[in-house]
Amino acid sequence: MTDRLTTPLQVTARLRTPVTEHDHVRGPADAPVTIVEYGDFQCPFCGLAHANLREVLRQRAETVRLVYRHFPISNIHPYAERAAEAAEAAGRRGRYWEMHDWLFEHQDQLDPVHLTLGVEQLGLPVDEVEAEIGRHANADRIRHDFVGGIRSGVDATPTLFVNDSRHDGDYDLATLLTAVDTAATP
Repeated sequence: MTDRLTTPLQVTARLRTPVTEHDHVRGPADAPVTIVEYGDFQCPFCGLAHANLREVLRQRAETVRLVYRHFPISNIHPYAERAAEAAEAAGRRGRYWEMHDWLFEHQDQLDPVHLTLGVEQLGLPVDEVEAEIGRHANADRIRHDFVGGIRSGVDATPTLFVNDSRHDGDYDLATLLTAVDTAATP
């Protein structure tokens, strides 16, 4: 299950925007398998995928690296873009993945008041982060991810690419581990 955009898009099977040093990456840089996720912090299906992807990273620590790219579907999830802005603001302070995880673990608390509490819980400077969010300091970065997703045929969240090929299977742990193991086999 996924959250669908309201406009149909042409689906392509390949990742069109290569992974670069500007991406948010978790896992070894030389991992034989790269999973690129286009996600929305408010999407409940992305929340389910998040838990499974964390377990994949744990079980295949030397095999997989995960790249997260923003694909907020704001017409369905009113707080998704603000959450992406908060993650990027945390990233500017070297805390992207902590904020990323907090957002997925608190999907029901992404309104501005609770988001501010999350920023505070992570020990980030609330006033600075709120100012960045307020002026949309990271909007270009989020837009870049979103446009890259559109170019790659992303029409729902989560959308995963395993070694540049779109993963159209389920997001349960067994299916993801099988996809990783298959991609890792030369």
